[in-house]
Amino acid sequence: MAKSSPIGLFDSGVGGLTVAHALHTLLPSEQLIYFGDTAHLPYGDKSREAIIQYSLGITDFLLKQKCKVILIACNSASANAFEEVKEFVGKRAVVMNVIDPVVTQVCVDTGSVRSVGIIGTKATIDSRTYERKIKETLATLVANSSEISAVISPVLQVSSLATPLFVPMIEEGFVFDDISNAIIRAYLSRRELIGIDSLILGCTHYPIIRNQISRYFNFKVNVLDTAQIVAQDVQKFLSENDLLNSDHKGKGENQFYVSDFTPYFEVIANMFFNEKIHLEKLNIWK
Repeated sequence: MAKSSPIGLFDSGVGGLTVAHALHTLLPSEQLIYFGDTAHLPYGDKSREAIIQYSLGITDFLLKQKCKVILIACNSASANAFEEVKEFVGKRAVVMNVIDPVVTQVCVDTGSVRSVGIIGTKATIDSRTYERKIKETLATLVANSSEISAVISPVLQVSSLATPLFVPMIEEGFVFDDISNAIIRAYLSRRELIGIDSLILGCTHYPIIRNQISRYFNFKVNVLDTAQIVAQDVQKFLSENDLLNSDHKGKGENQFYVSDFTPYFEVIANMFFNEKIHLEKLNIWK
């Protein structure tokens, strides 16, 4: 893997753009290749087998672009296809997901976090990946680090709630309006989220409505900036493995692909990157 090789990332739609934007801000010298599988969105209501099939197809495309890192910028795919993608990729690139960095952050912060809520698609919530990984990570941290075990509670209350309408709502452009506020209120008022002090946005679409979610809780709940956490994790990995691209002038142009055109995708892409984004439709399923 060359330092100048691109970072590839994919999602079912616009959600992964939150991660792409965070990466672009933090690592401006890195070339990004983004694939939004808009023909199959949302992944959250698809079977595990279908999500794996779509993820492997996109991964194969990103490998052909010589990506040094393939970031599964989708929680549903991270929860259901991460191991399969890693096995498929082998040593040709590094595979990362958007769940592990957030889980680590929450577990390290358990001195201040006692009750965490998780919202996401049905595929993510039904997989119970977050709960399992939080439990495993807490046990490892407590067992292996005597220095910080005093501030890490092995007991962290975790509550999960599927919020399947959020993705189509965002993909259709219903944000910052009465419709989105009503849907947000309907979900976040559920008993599963009563009393939480932190909230994991378990879908990369959700940071788009992070301010609305924070406002619902009167800014008293720590709504984690998951896109930023993931971007920092990628930066750390590249730095530790001497894979950071230091040649800003020689970096390739960021590329954005979709499997089907949707009106809102280009709007949100241009908004995030504050520049005109060239969007290319690409059917990799032929």
